[in-house]
Amino acid sequence: MLATITALFLRIFSNPFSNVLQKHLTLTGCRPLSVNFFTYSGLSIFCLFFLGVINLAGIPLMTYKYALLGGFCGAVGNAFLVKALEKGDLSLLGPINSYKSVAAMFFGIFFLKEIPTLAGIYGMALIIYGSYFVFETQSEGFSWAIFKRREIQYRILALIFTAIEAVFMKHVILLSGILVSFVFSCWFGAVFSFLLVFLKRQEILPCKSNIKEFLLLLLTTGIMQWSTNYVFKHMNVSYALALFQLSTILSVVFGWKFFAEKNIKKKLLGSVIMIAGAVVLILL
Repeated sequence: MLATITALFLRIFSNPFSNVLQKHLTLTGCRPLSVNFFTYSGLSIFCLFFLGVINLAGIPLMTYKYALLGGFCGAVGNAFLVKALEKGDLSLLGPINSYKSVAAMFFGIFFLKEIPTLAGIYGMALIIYGSYFVFETQSEGFSWAIFKRREIQYRILALIFTAIEAVFMKHVILLSGILVSFVFSCWFGAVFSFLLVFLKRQEILPCKSNIKEFLLLLLTTGIMQWSTNYVFKHMNVSYALALFQLSTILSVVFGWKFFAEKNIKKKLLGSVIMIAGAVVLILL
């Protein structure tokens, strides 16, 4: 139990730290797809040390299927996330992650025929109400116009893909364990992140002046990925996703601390309300 709680706190803290580094790298001239590719590539090289521990031949075929799908969703989701951070405020984009539970409810209605309960509707209402305070800090205010902004669209796409990734990686963990899930998510993530760079025909050379930040990004992302897998192994995914929302508050604080972003009090208030809504929606 103590190990799970420790992993949970590591996940909550490492995620916004990674976002800070991703945003700072894009602000200093690194392209988002390059940041995405080198993150997965660096972690993939690290994972080579586990080759002597993993019996690749003994891994079930279904593990490769789920890992492949999870790697695709993870690479695409992280690419959208870094692109959103390049264009938008961390303190604005962080709280939007609470909409992940709304997206899950939406897809559940149309694809799984899951009709939301009154508690679910109440949770969704809290998320929308909390986002009112967050979006009111922008010139468009709380309106459909704000959803036309590129960074908001990228962030929503990121949360959708990462939510789907979580489901696939949970299957990998159940079939083959935490280590295999970690290694495969890095390897397949590297493959698909390279394909994204290739399709966009972008240079993949990192900014030499930011090597130290890339290494720190590898560390925080690696901790985030491993701790996520550990929590998924010992906790229901829905519960874990609800608790992960606590990193939203850190995102708002870090946006103010590292990038001098404004209207922090109102964003914090909205974030707390959105977190409450996500918890109600996912858990009840």
